[in-house]
Amino acid sequence: MSGHSKWAQIKRQKAANDAKRGQAYTKAGREITVAVQLGGPDPAGNFRLEQALARARGINMPKDTIERAIQRALGGGDSGPLEELTYEGYGPGGVGLLIEVVADNRNRTAAEIRSALQRLGGTLAASGSVAWQFESRGELVVDVGSKAADAIELLAIDLGASDVDQTGDTVTVYTPPAELDRIRRGLVAAGCDVSSAELTMVPRSTTPAAAGDAERVLRMIERLEELDDVRRVHTTVEISDELLAKLAS
Repeated sequence: MSGHSKWAQIKRQKAANDAKRGQAYTKAGREITVAVQLGGPDPAGNFRLEQALARARGINMPKDTIERAIQRALGGGDSGPLEELTYEGYGPGGVGLLIEVVADNRNRTAAEIRSALQRLGGTLAASGSVAWQFESRGELVVDVGSKAADAIELLAIDLGASDVDQTGDTVTVYTPPAELDRIRRGLVAAGCDVSSAELTMVPRSTTPAAAGDAERVLRMIERLEELDDVRRVHTTVEISDELLAKLAS
């Protein structure tokens, strides 16, 4: 799981760059809208909305922008409802790609994704051809601070985590999907600093990538995640720690 954790860290670093490019508000607003559509406007009873609001505040999203995103879900404004979709594809070296999107026009979104893949040597795949290579997991990122990493890992395991991995100054905790919020609350109650909590897709097995293919895969993922409709991209690519550090620098 270590490679997946390090790869997730790179994606979080890239998310900070997204904010500088002005894309973060659009993506965060869509997350809020979908969360309200699915679970209502009260974050106390809507875990996904609670997390979406926390991420929005973390990038200093203005309150009026947050409110517009909520009202969109409730039928306010001129924009129509959003829908969640998942596209599947292959990248350089045959690595599998799962592309999660939030769209208001699936035809436009599909065309944009197809174009981004083809420009960098990838292809869209038929539904089901890639998804079986992944499994859903809860993912919590805990900052090492007031508690030592070993203590966080032991606590997470006691709470029922399925896997833990330390990378730098964070501990990534993987959980069964249905246990994500319970374990998050347990960690917070014990004084842990949980910086993010979300459902993710983890590859059941990975595809080793040579230097050239790895760089092309990362460029492809970056290009896809630059699209406003794309939430996240998951991949089966396996990149060595040495190569990962080089590409992340």
